[in-house]
Amino acid sequence: MSLFDKDESARRLPVAVITGFLGSGKTTLLNSLLKHPGTGDAAVIVNEFGAVAIDHLLVEAIEGETVVLASGCVCCALRDDLVTALRQLYVRRASGELPAFQRVIVETTGLADPAPIAQMLLNNPMVGSYFRLDSIVATVDAVNGAAQLATQPEAVKQIALADRLLLTKGDIAAPEAVERLRAHLASLNRLAALHEVVMGAIAPDLLFGAGPATDRWLGDERTAQQDGRDHPHHDIESFVLEFEEPLDWRLFSRWLGDLRSRCGERLLRVKGVLALRGEAQPVVIQGVHHVFHPPVRLETWPASWPAEEAGGCRRSRLVFITRALPRDLVAESWRDYQAAAAS
Repeated sequence: MSLFDKDESARRLPVAVITGFLGSGKTTLLNSLLKHPGTGDAAVIVNEFGAVAIDHLLVEAIEGETVVLASGCVCCALRDDLVTALRQLYVRRASGELPAFQRVIVETTGLADPAPIAQMLLNNPMVGSYFRLDSIVATVDAVNGAAQLATQPEAVKQIALADRLLLTKGDIAAPEAVERLRAHLASLNRLAALHEVVMGAIAPDLLFGAGPATDRWLGDERTAQQDGRDHPHHDIESFVLEFEEPLDWRLFSRWLGDLRSRCGERLLRVKGVLALRGEAQPVVIQGVHHVFHPPVRLETWPASWPAEEAGGCRRSRLVFITRALPRDLVAESWRDYQAAAAS
């Protein structure tokens, strides 16, 4: 009997979270998406800030489901409202009251910390049976983004947590400023794919398909480390730990649990695909801060995964985006656990 559940992504509906600082183009992006025929299978949840909902008035009415959360920011108390909205959407979908939407888009406010939303989607049993976090997408203002990143910690965290970055207003920004901002973004989150967007015009599929077993997130260790070391900003680092031998799950989970307990606030995001002793299939883990999704077993190894090493085992790869938590400290803590187990 395996310790892990199979990944039932086909049953759980993917959720894309759109974040980005004030004025970075989220509403323009959403309006464009709602006009796109490819969004016809999506439910949209729009978040508001303040006592009076304003932004949703700019969302043009189309056939489909738009839910407005109008009493605050989906990053603390309003997280419960988001749970309620998702559950109600699913119940109405199951009863036939709503069309059988296949995915969900959640738009946050410009001041929102996306971490609690991600934590809820990763580990809330009332939601996790029906929905799964697919991606966090952050919009970045090419004109004002550099100044925002220099002064606004929320903007920095939005970038650091993202799977994909959408650079807006590049058509009206100075080319040299755009290049500097692109380099800055790469230093904050080298693992997120960057796309330039004009007037919000993107295909809806660009928001989805950024699960834990992606090339970008689980890519080249050396490059990820090098970018973080050459361009340190706000103590944000991205790095990868690779494990050549199959891992003992009990030892590994104790180490990861201890790391989360001691350094949870500094673990912005963690994703990994693991080769475990006694498991022929890969096991996926992912988490935000101290909250992790229960590990799941994939049916097959990702197609892009390195070929089997001599002896028939595959490597495990664990990706970190951290704040003030260097790679050497994390790697050393794992070596200490291994040494303690061996003795």
